[in-house]
Amino acid sequence: MDLSIHSSFLPQSDPEASLAFYRDTLGFELRNDVGYNGLRWITVGPKGQPGTSIVLHPPAVTPGITDDERRTITEMMAKGTFGMLILATPDLDQAFARLQAADAEIVEEPTLQPYGVRDCAVRDPAGNLLRIQERR
Repeated sequence: MDLSIHSSFLPQSDPEASLAFYRDTLGFELRNDVGYNGLRWITVGPKGQPGTSIVLHPPAVTPGITDDERRTITEMMAKGTFGMLILATPDLDQAFARLQAADAEIVEEPTLQPYGVRDCAVRDPAGNLLRIQERR
């Protein structure tokens, strides 16, 4: 099989704040912005990588989710334990400086991890954890 990752989904609780973070802070391009029943699905992706996208979606809209499950998802998002993504960059220090300048919520400054990866961690406006690894 010849498979690739086309889209990943992360929940967003504020479409405008999420769009600003992914577009303006991370430098991703807007690929699609779809509204339906007062909700928005925003697709962004890294410039120069048209085959890879992140869909920022309204949380808990999947049919069949109960009110209790919806509450749990909302609570997990608030704690930053629901969605996660790992990104990579050739210059972690430059990326981290840009995140700091944009007042992103820093979880961990650039660190050489015991498992051999140098990375940092931030949260997006919805609380999703983003780890950014330095490519070697």
